[in-house]
Amino acid sequence: MTAYAEILYEIDGPVATITLNRPETLNALTDLTQAEVRHALDASERDREVIGTVLTGAGRGFCSGVDMNALGAMSAAGRILSERHEHLKAEPGNPDQDPNYRASPAYFLGLRKPLIAAVNGVCAGLGFSYATFCDMRFMDEGARIVSSFAPRGLIAEHGTSWMLPRLVGPSNALYIFWSSRRIEAAEAHRMGWANRLCEPGQAAVEARAYLRAIAGTSAPIALMMMKKQVWRHLNRELGDAAAETAGWIDESLARDDFKEGVASFVEKRPPRFAKISVA
Repeated sequence: MTAYAEILYEIDGPVATITLNRPETLNALTDLTQAEVRHALDASERDREVIGTVLTGAGRGFCSGVDMNALGAMSAAGRILSERHEHLKAEPGNPDQDPNYRASPAYFLGLRKPLIAAVNGVCAGLGFSYATFCDMRFMDEGARIVSSFAPRGLIAEHGTSWMLPRLVGPSNALYIFWSSRRIEAAEAHRMGWANRLCEPGQAAVEARAYLRAIAGTSAPIALMMMKKQVWRHLNRELGDAAAETAGWIDESLARDDFKEGVASFVEKRPPRFAKISVA
């Protein structure tokens, strides 16, 4: 297993956990951090025992955004600067090579397995974008989100202007972007950004528990296909989405998982679905 410098990568049964591990900076993102996250997500995609991944932060924060040293360098240069880490080269998910899922963090949507953000503290800037592009967000009651773009003289970055209105609606998205005020967990939950509020320190615990629960009840291929349906069909007309789904339903009816799902229901026992490789 690859040794990482700025994240922790752990596997516990069917759940992988990626922890941003720069607590002294509230887990501010460097180019190395981002490359390690991408590499670890590729590892969790390829591990046939893993059903989904939790992304969280060490210490008091989820992620405070881009590292200030990197921001200072970009301000001086007047452009985006990035450092490549060839030893961490990875292209997780997106087997269809959909161009919508190539940029970061939009590539999260092209992952085939569930990805849940466990927001345990401040979640700002690019960290806010990371959490926004996860499939779900479990949030500690004491955590908060901050868009941070406007006070830096920036527009909404990283595709967040596409994703955020789909979670909270256009007016709430503009409210978050324009004011850049701290949105406490309860308000984020009311808006629909946070899917679940958790006791302090429990967001990652509950996110892992959720993934373990669906690992015991749901076919991995079904989870993957439903994720693909949801994000892919946001860009499709209803008729096209329904037609594509009809073909995928035919495929699912022919799988052994369908037979096992019916048999386990009739026999009143837990299902034994096939594990699959997505390498």
